[in-house]
Amino acid sequence: MPSRHPEEAVFPPRTRLRPHPRLSLYARLAGYGFRRHSAYRAAALAGAFTNTVFGILRAHVLIALWEARPGLAGYDVADAVTFCFLGQAFIGPMQLLGGGVQLAERVRSGDVAVDLLRPASLQAWNLADDLGRAGYLFLLRSVPPTLAGAALFGIVTPAHLATWAFFTASFVLGVVVSFGWRYLVALSSFWIVDDRGTQALSMVMAMFFSGMVLPLNLFPGWFGTLAQSLPWAAMVQVPADVYLGKRDALEALGFQALWAAALLALGALATRAARRKVVVQGG
Repeated sequence: MPSRHPEEAVFPPRTRLRPHPRLSLYARLAGYGFRRHSAYRAAALAGAFTNTVFGILRAHVLIALWEARPGLAGYDVADAVTFCFLGQAFIGPMQLLGGGVQLAERVRSGDVAVDLLRPASLQAWNLADDLGRAGYLFLLRSVPPTLAGAALFGIVTPAHLATWAFFTASFVLGVVVSFGWRYLVALSSFWIVDDRGTQALSMVMAMFFSGMVLPLNLFPGWFGTLAQSLPWAAMVQVPADVYLGKRDALEALGFQALWAAALLALGALATRAARRKVVVQGG
C-alpha cells in the first residue's frame, strides 16, 4: 500500500486544524475596521497634529514642574516628558475622548435590529471593528506625536526587547479595556434616549482617572490608591509605566487582563438585557 503523506499521518484529512469560522470572521472584521477608518486620513492627520501641539505644551509644563520638584512621583524629567508624549499617543487608539463605538447611533436609527440578527456576538463584532480602528489610529495618530517628542525633547526608550514585548501586550490590553468601558456606555442608549450626558461624563472620568491629565502617582493617599485601581488606569498609566519600567510587567498585565475580562463580562450581560429590552419595546 502506498504510504500516506507525513502530514496526513499526524492530521488525517478530516481532522486537520483549520481556523475557526468565527475567528476568521472577526479577523476580517478587524481588517474592515482598519480600512473603513483609513478613509478618514485627513481627520487622523489633523488629530495627530493637534496631539503633537498639545504634547509640546504639556511637556514644557511638566519640565518646569519636575525641575522644581526633582524625582516627583518616582520620575525624572525624561520620564515625565516620555509619559506626556505616550499619553498623547494613546488618545486615538484608546479613544480617551469617547466614542468609537457606533452602537448608540444605530440604536437611534433602528439599524441595531440588523446587528442583533447577525450570526455573531454583537459585542465581539464591535470589538473586532474597534481593534481595526485602534490599529489604524496607532499608525497615524500615535507615531507622529511620539516622533515629535523624541526629536524636540528626547524620550526614554526601553533597552530590552522583553520590555517592548510587555509594552505591546499592555497597549493591546489597554485598547480592550477602553472598548469594554465604551461599549457599556454605548449600551446605555438602549435605556436612555439621549446618551450625550453619559458620553460627556465618561470622557471626563477617562481623561482624569487614566493619567492623561497628570500621572496618577501624583495623587495622594487613599485617593491615589483608588485612582490606580480603577479601569481607566489601564488605558494610560499602566502601559506608560510598563514602557518606562516603573511597574512589574506581569502584575501590570494581570491588572489589565482582570479589568478587560470584567468589563467584557459585564458587556455580555448588558447585551442580553438590551436584547430583551428591544423585544419588549417591539423592536
